[in-house]
Amino acid sequence: MNAKQKKNLARIIIAAVLLIALNFVEISGVTRFIFYLVPYLIVGYDILFKALHGLKNLRALDESLLMTIATVGAFALAIHDDGDYNEAIAVMLFYQIGEWFQSYAVGRSRKNISELMDIRPDFANVETAGGIVRVDPDEVEVGTEIVVQPGEKIPIDGVVVEGNSTLNTIALTGESLPREVGEGSEVISGCINLNGVLKIRTTKEFGESTASKILELVEDASSRKSKSEDFIAKFARIYTPAVVGCALALAIIPPIFTGDFGTWIYRALIFLVISCPCALVISIPLSFFAGIGGASREGILIKGSNFLETLSKVQTVVMDKTGTLTQGIFEVDAVHSKNLHFDAEKLLHLAAHVERYSTHPIANSLRKAYPNERDDCTVENVEEIAGRGIRATINGQVVCVGNEKFMDELGAAWKACYKVGTVIHVAVNGEYAGHVVISDALKPHAKKSVADMKISGVEKIFMLTGDSEKIASKVAAELGIENYRSELLPADKVTEFEKILSASTGKVAFVGDGINDAPVLSRADVGIAMGALGSDAAIEAADVVLMDDDPLKISRAIKISRRCLAIVKQNICFAVGVKFACLILGAVGLANMWAAIFADVGVMILAVLNAIRTLVIPK
Repeated sequence: MNAKQKKNLARIIIAAVLLIALNFVEISGVTRFIFYLVPYLIVGYDILFKALHGLKNLRALDESLLMTIATVGAFALAIHDDGDYNEAIAVMLFYQIGEWFQSYAVGRSRKNISELMDIRPDFANVETAGGIVRVDPDEVEVGTEIVVQPGEKIPIDGVVVEGNSTLNTIALTGESLPREVGEGSEVISGCINLNGVLKIRTTKEFGESTASKILELVEDASSRKSKSEDFIAKFARIYTPAVVGCALALAIIPPIFTGDFGTWIYRALIFLVISCPCALVISIPLSFFAGIGGASREGILIKGSNFLETLSKVQTVVMDKTGTLTQGIFEVDAVHSKNLHFDAEKLLHLAAHVERYSTHPIANSLRKAYPNERDDCTVENVEEIAGRGIRATINGQVVCVGNEKFMDELGAAWKACYKVGTVIHVAVNGEYAGHVVISDALKPHAKKSVADMKISGVEKIFMLTGDSEKIASKVAAELGIENYRSELLPADKVTEFEKILSASTGKVAFVGDGINDAPVLSRADVGIAMGALGSDAAIEAADVVLMDDDPLKISRAIKISRRCLAIVKQNICFAVGVKFACLILGAVGLANMWAAIFADVGVMILAVLNAIRTLVIPK
């Protein structure tokens, strides 16, 4: 609770205590008026100033003016009839209570976002001949070596050139599990270095680094309004002048025929209090703001209320396979020798040496499985054959590593493998030696994420992949995905997605790793980029950014959006329903000022309390 909130709460308490106390004191006349005016001014002076300021700047028709007219009018009627001042003070008192709850909710939401904003680095340590110098991150050029001490934030994206440490990424991902880094590791700005000293060579300017991109995204989120917010804003612009006109008509027209001005002015004041659109104007934007703030705490960045609203209506989710549902890290799953002269270890040994100079992910997995490159083998005449594989001479033997087409061209009688995965065949001097099976493992929460999406109301889930039919069908079966498309080139993914989009009746979301999926992300009703740490393409192209590699965040984002929109709809139905009922009752004299207080301030407080629920994200 900040200082302003504490001050306002103190005003509310003091005014409430004085109001209660005055009901036990026997006073009348001017003295009574003055005594009751004290709590009224304590709790309402700022509303009176806002109303006068609005009149001065020709922005009169807002809730402050409505509250001022209603309460001043109620005071005037009480003076005229020596009646009850409690109603006028209660209107202002409960209105301020509602405002306080709203301020508290916004403060909580801003706190969630400000914790994320804490990723902004204050300085960068640049190593110079004279020692380490602290400079503004904006002044650091690409390729500069910076030093990050334990407890400091990494100021700019880069690569570790010296040192080992663990990084706290909770502000970015919402996950408390530290990340181990060492020489060669890519690191991003905004993470906190926990223990060892790191020397990092920067790969981006500060303005293009991850922290800057995320901060820009969060700061822009409030400017993108949902359809519900736009509707409420337009509704208030038409509704407020209309009810003020109705209140004036109610105060003037009936007394012309009845002569009872006091009764009809009182009813008009009740009508004004009831008509104030506070519950809608405050609670609807607050619900979206709180929903975005709560999601950011989970490592889910939603670029605006409009995307939050669209996400809640998603009926079809299309997902890329590699890097989204699978880890995207290929590992040797099995080595099968088919020649008596080569055991499994020697087969892997030869394949790894042939692939030594390749940058392909499969080559990386072979080298990882057989890391001993510094043996007695001599590798010569390395030749890469496009679409086939690699040929090299190892200790005088010609070793070919590649696919079935390569083996067919060599005349090597290759054998199929019963295991599902990418099969790398090996031939030595034209004779088939065996094969190595490379697999891409599923992410730990991938299956649960698919199940959760179905539970949350997603009707269709598609998987798109460039892998073979055999691998795609295996992964789809393991995850419980009925619809999948395999053997797709990058351009084919866009074409296939267009078909899904045109055949779908509801909103369609696409989930990708954000690196090579930008065209599809931008084409979807909602583009969701996951594992987007350090990926400029993801942050730029997607509407929702999941900051870590956990696919469970996909279903979490959908649940958060649907819960937020459910609360918005509850508030709209409740506020509009109660107000119109009380407006009719007030106009015909069946509702007094206390009913008006409930219809306005009571409904606002209940709506704000309901909106606060969007801050709490159920597990």
